[in-house]
Amino acid sequence: MSRRIRYHVACSLDGYIAGPQGEYDWLVEEPTIDFEALFAQFDTFLMGRKTWDLVVEQGSAGMFGKNAVVVVSRTLKPKDHPDVTVVSRGLEARVRELRDRPGKDIWLFGGGSLLRSLLGLDLVDTLELAVVPVVLGGGIPFLAGPPILRSLTLTDHKVYPSGIVWLEYDVRKPEANRALKETRQAARRAIAADDIDADEAP
Repeated sequence: MSRRIRYHVACSLDGYIAGPQGEYDWLVEEPTIDFEALFAQFDTFLMGRKTWDLVVEQGSAGMFGKNAVVVVSRTLKPKDHPDVTVVSRGLEARVRELRDRPGKDIWLFGGGSLLRSLLGLDLVDTLELAVVPVVLGGGIPFLAGPPILRSLTLTDHKVYPSGIVWLEYDVRKPEANRALKETRQAARRAIAADDIDADEAP
């Protein structure tokens, strides 16, 4: 069974993962969240170049410990970053290879552009959002454009004392989306045959 790729991120109520200048000073502390247990669920961290640059700038690269760090970038030179794996081409094949390796789940660490790319390739298994009780009105969105439609299934949720709301969703694969659409179309046909208002179909 393939490892899951999980986009786990904190975001504002209006859907931003960072402020206009990339700032995070709006994040709310929640002492009841066990970050050690959270990190223990993963052994690979996948991210884009801008996210990696921010990690390096903040001196936070050590938080990954001995876990694998994979950075997707066309500009980073592997020789300049010997402690990480740089993926510059063949994104889909490389990520599928990562999923097929034995081990723990893969944390899609950011950002919104890489999420958009991997959603388009149907390579994201879960969206796990810690919604912080703040609105920013602008900044870096948790999902970058262009627009993409994916249906989600809520699998878990929790409200923390700080007001943070934890939402966990499975990303439905296109096959599941098509099956749901066909079920709804069949229901509408049946309702129409019974001369019932089709607007009441599921």
